[in-house]
Amino acid sequence: MAEAVSAVAIAESAREAKQVRTVVWVMSLALVGLLFDGYDLVVYGACVSTFLRDPTQLGKVTPAIAGQLGSYALFGVLVGALLAGSVGDILGRRKVMLFAYAWFSIGMAATALTSSVAAFGATRFLTGIGVGALVATTAAVVSEFAPKGRKNLFNAIVYSGVPAGSLMAAALAIVLMSAIGWRGLFMIGALPLVTLFPLAYFRMPESVVWLAARGRIAEARALAERTGIEMPIAAPQLAKSMSDPIDGKASWAGLFTSYPLATFLLGLMSATGLMLVYSLNTWLPELMLRAGFNARGSLSFLMVLNGGAVVGALMGSRVADRFGAKLVVAACFALGAVAILLLTAGFPLAVLLAVVAVVGLGTSGTQTLIYGLVANYYRTNVRSAGVAWCAGFGRLGGVGGPILGGYLAGGGFALETIFYILASVALFGSVLTILVGSTNNKRRRLLAGA
Repeated sequence: MAEAVSAVAIAESAREAKQVRTVVWVMSLALVGLLFDGYDLVVYGACVSTFLRDPTQLGKVTPAIAGQLGSYALFGVLVGALLAGSVGDILGRRKVMLFAYAWFSIGMAATALTSSVAAFGATRFLTGIGVGALVATTAAVVSEFAPKGRKNLFNAIVYSGVPAGSLMAAALAIVLMSAIGWRGLFMIGALPLVTLFPLAYFRMPESVVWLAARGRIAEARALAERTGIEMPIAAPQLAKSMSDPIDGKASWAGLFTSYPLATFLLGLMSATGLMLVYSLNTWLPELMLRAGFNARGSLSFLMVLNGGAVVGALMGSRVADRFGAKLVVAACFALGAVAILLLTAGFPLAVLLAVVAVVGLGTSGTQTLIYGLVANYYRTNVRSAGVAWCAGFGRLGGVGGPILGGYLAGGGFALETIFYILASVALFGSVLTILVGSTNNKRRRLLAGA
């Protein structure tokens, strides 16, 4: 009897060791992928001042044109995210992730070689398609591999790659801009093609939960044995649910049939958050230049903004796992609104930098928490579509962010007025979050594999 118990314990220990290795690889690959997503987000903002002041780079660029160029990539993200929502729920998470890594890397390299406004805008749009596919799929992957009770934390760790990548872009721009120029900075964004993609090809498995949800139970069990990932407790019900007239509808059909109002509110909430993220990451350096700081100093604000987002999201995720993501997201939006208002108070530099860090928590950090909220809100066979909806529809706000910033920066508005407007956007996001209903349906939680 004791020997049997010992054998079971040894087998369970071996399975857990496999699981840890698999989760570490998956989360690490996902984190690095989003690191370059964040790099892509801010590298343009770091170069805007160069484009505005040096027409030999792309031609004449006005604040309005700069805002439009910043939005082209986000239109691509919208397209890529919406396409990935259907493809990810039907063909699997792994294939979409590999495609995204290769696509956006090639797009970044192509952007570095452009010499006109039109070509720059076109390649930014194409790059955005890969970024959108990546963002839309990563949250689903994290939700399906992360241990129970720590999904928000793991999501925050992985999605901290976005502000960390933004931080990296700002730091590299400060150190390398004068040496390698904006083209060199964009070429750095192509590195995943020769680094991340090969690793992901060999180390990124398909999702066991997704395979079970598609009715491929034998494949799911084989993969679970190889990777140590546990089969969903409700795997038979998960497969049977594919023929259910309500809960069985997959991807977009199930999304809008089962969660119509919540989906609309979550999409609008994401759009509000991304409007703040992209407006600040694109225009904060320029606004700080106008406030009297030099070029290096203005980029330092961008570093602090994204550093605050990383730390704040990790702290917020621990609270979200314990008390629920909804209230945490609403509180972070509100905190961001207050911090943006405080930017107008004329604080000394040290205090101002601390306030900017809190702004990072209330904008990019909040968006990280939103992806965790959304990924764990939906059941498995609509999860990728749900995240894609928020990443895609949300990019409408992202598209509007640089345009709004360009309008405000080029329209003669006082800095105080610009910050008042952005603070009102953050407050609106808090209200939207409060309006989102909760998922108390036990059956849906079972089917989600949570």
